[in-house]
Amino acid sequence: MKDKITTFFQKLQPAFDKVGNNKYLQSIMGAMMATLGPMIIGSFATLIAVYATKWHMMELAKIMGFVNSVTIGAIALYVSFLMAKYVAKMFLSDDDGTSAGIISLMSFLIITPLDNIKNVAVIPTTWIGADGLFSAMIVGIIVGRSFAYMKKHNWTIKMPAGVPPMVSNTFAALIPTLLLGVFFTFVALGFSLTSFGSLHQLVYGIIQAPLQHIGGSFWAMVFVCLIEQLVWFFGIHGTNVITPIVMPIWMALDMQNLAAYKAGRPVPNIYGYAFFNFYTWGGTALGLVLLMLFISKSERFKTLGKIAIVPALFGITEPVIFGTPLVLNFDFFVPFVTNNAIVVMIAGLLTKLGIVARCTGAQAVFGLPLGFHALLGGHISIVILVLIIQLIIAPLLWYPWFKIADKKAYDQEHEAIK
Repeated sequence: MKDKITTFFQKLQPAFDKVGNNKYLQSIMGAMMATLGPMIIGSFATLIAVYATKWHMMELAKIMGFVNSVTIGAIALYVSFLMAKYVAKMFLSDDDGTSAGIISLMSFLIITPLDNIKNVAVIPTTWIGADGLFSAMIVGIIVGRSFAYMKKHNWTIKMPAGVPPMVSNTFAALIPTLLLGVFFTFVALGFSLTSFGSLHQLVYGIIQAPLQHIGGSFWAMVFVCLIEQLVWFFGIHGTNVITPIVMPIWMALDMQNLAAYKAGRPVPNIYGYAFFNFYTWGGTALGLVLLMLFISKSERFKTLGKIAIVPALFGITEPVIFGTPLVLNFDFFVPFVTNNAIVVMIAGLLTKLGIVARCTGAQAVFGLPLGFHALLGGHISIVILVLIIQLIIAPLLWYPWFKIADKKAYDQEHEAIK
């Protein structure tokens, strides 16, 4: 039976590899990961602003509110640039994608309708923040791919060989800039004549909002956890295959939470990328390391526990994943595949019941020690639950399967001695 399952997933591996190596999905992953810096700064700024307001430090709150507005509050601007940059880089080996990114940012602003306040034209923050995230991705993909096509087919102004690269690259981007600028001008004009009013409203209403409703549900997150760990078990990089699909949806939900938290309103969403990272920290593998360190009878697992404990306390679990190993090890199939889903179900239920606070949407900082990474969750109850999951629930979930594997390893060691 094990051989049949393994063979089945080996047959599927080319398809999973194809998905994981898809240039557009890799571009989405790269662009979203590149925004984590502004997201983390904006998250800290939001938390400081909230507490500064409570403590009547209004100048500090004002500055932190501004920082939030130009980081998380303007996330679609960053994404529009980064998406085109990464897409162009994927299709052009001799271009860093910067020109494509600038064209994409210009195009995104062209399709963003202006408001008028006291005879002053202003850009509404609605579409440059979380609500404009998917339209920024769409514009970035269109611009990045179009730029690459035009450059490959020499739709550019070529300068003599002696001209510095900085100058020649600028002129090479002029024709794509003109064509794409005109194209998105007509797009903006066309949508202004419809009931939607703008491309942003169409994308948000028909694509982003429904996807957030589905992707931000309890069962969607449980399903993602199971699929990601299942493909990981069979040696396929689950993060590369699954995360690019759900990351934009979950991060948009997080940004909604942060906006509500900053405004003093109830946080609307239970689930998001922050929730996933806080509660599935390290893949719950710390629980297995603790069992190896404290109750293992076999020298093999005792030694591995000593090696893996320090990295595991900082969320780095590769030593135990590859040292055990957990990949294609059917002794640990059930906990490896299901533990993340189980802890997400526990955390989701406790949050739904109001026992644990909802995450503010502030992103976890990778590399912080156990518990500290969850402080950005915005409430001590989140930190306490993370500690309970990692130090009590996770070891219990691994325990039955570890005892079997440990006994097997212990018996093998004694057989070798004889």
